[in-house]
Amino acid sequence: MKKNILGVVLLFFVLLSCRKEEKVYYPVDTKIQLGIPDYFPKIQHDIEKNYPTKYGIELGKKLFHEGRLSADGIVSCGFCHIQENAFTHHGHPVSHGVYDRIGIRNAPPVQNMIFLNKYMWDGSITNLEEQPLVPISTHEEMDGDIGTILKTLNNDKDYKRLFKIVYGDETATPERIFKALTQFMATLISADSKYDKVMRHEAEFSAQEQEGYKLFNEKCTSCHSTALFTDQSFRYTGLPYNAYYKDNGRERVTDKKEDYLKFRVPSLRNLGYTAPYMHDGRFFTLKAVLDFYSNDNGHQIQDAPNLDPLLKKIPGRVGIPMTEQEKKDIIAFLLTLDDPQFISNPAFAE
Repeated sequence: MKKNILGVVLLFFVLLSCRKEEKVYYPVDTKIQLGIPDYFPKIQHDIEKNYPTKYGIELGKKLFHEGRLSADGIVSCGFCHIQENAFTHHGHPVSHGVYDRIGIRNAPPVQNMIFLNKYMWDGSITNLEEQPLVPISTHEEMDGDIGTILKTLNNDKDYKRLFKIVYGDETATPERIFKALTQFMATLISADSKYDKVMRHEAEFSAQEQEGYKLFNEKCTSCHSTALFTDQSFRYTGLPYNAYYKDNGRERVTDKKEDYLKFRVPSLRNLGYTAPYMHDGRFFTLKAVLDFYSNDNGHQIQDAPNLDPLLKKIPGRVGIPMTEQEKKDIIAFLLTLDDPQFISNPAFAE
């Protein structure tokens, strides 16, 4: 009996010893295919220096939805960029950050980011890997402290494992955090709307959509060009100055008077999911946006020396003339840019 007990005890210590020596399994990371349509513009981001990988994307997605990157432990990147709303803060004219602090701008959609050459409404960021630093550190948004963030991540076993797989060791650093977030954002490509299906000859526009497409090409493509539906320029479109938010637009970046109230031309993809519109979210419907640009129905474009020339093409008036029926047709086309797959893809979900 004593021999049996002794044997069991010895076996226990042998197993315990083996358990201590057990090695953690780290899978091999692999690059993924982005699936970019051939009619899209060239990638602007230097993606080869930080190409998306299976576990790099997983790490980036986890960080994107990580509330502990913020001062209150709740607000993450995904808090203001919600997938079902094409990664915008739907319904809020401007974004709400930690402790319900209010920002000054509408949260733009996070989509097709690797094709852009500048970021933010004023173009203050020119490198996608630097872009996350702004919301993470801004007082009104996440107000995160990098020292606290690094301590948190370096004490979390799940993050340590992912950093080890992606970067070769368990250490979280600011550079690695931003690179991983960039890998995830690089995958957020919206290219499966009805418009895209028409471009691939998989579908056809309705008669109204086709008419709207024709009108759009006549009246809108000077600014909203390419498959991104933006020429990535900065323009003053006559929106009255918003005294509540006190935002001077691109002038804040360049300090040039001619850039006063200029904002980047946004992409028109997924407009059906991303209301409200404009840099300060002042319009809650697409009809209101078109009413403004046509300078009617109670809306008034503010003329100024730096007003975009495209809005002064007609002598004696500013704006883009549109009838009520033309507005309906254009909106019908714009809604073909909505991408249901993009807002429901489980690969992007928290």
